Amino acid sequence: MAHRAPLIIADYSDDWPRQFAAERNRLLAALPTGFEVEHVGSTAVPDLAAKPIIDLMLGAASLSDIEQVLPLLQGLGYDYRPEHEVALPERRFLAWPMTRPRQFHLHAVEIGSPFWHDHLRFRDRLRADPELAQHYAQLKRALAKRFDDDRAAYTEAKSGFIRDVLAG
Repeated sequence: MAHRAPLIIADYSDDWPRQFAAERNRLLAALPTGFEVEHVGSTAVPDLAAKPIIDLMLGAASLSDIEQVLPLLQGLGYDYRPEHEVALPERRFLAWPMTRPRQFHLHAVEIGSPFWHDHLRFRDRLRADPELAQHYAQLKRALAKRFDDDRAAYTEAKSGFIRDVLAG
């Protein structure tokens, strides 16, 4: 069953980059060489309102490399959620801590994949254009009110905006 809790869009926190950096360092210290960790999602964009969960993108040369470190990530307290692979088979999704509320979402993908490039491009476009980022924040706040606790509908409703930004 899907997780149902009210969608909360919080004002930007100067602490989000620090939280990301600390978790990135923790992950890279535990992982073998060859992995990269990027801060993606709205918490990675200065002054952008966001759900207060840090999105990390873990990159490796292949999904096989990622699958080999899943037990290590679980040992660090991450909850591996394979059911999400039905919708996004190119991604392995984990969340920390094991119980809600979550502090981190970890999206593990192949470096150079469309998922990798699109997430970095979207983040970088929003970072470069504060007006675009504020338009996105307004959209997210309106959609959170509209969809309340329906995360799937909220995510789907944002997809047109994201596609337009990536196409631009």
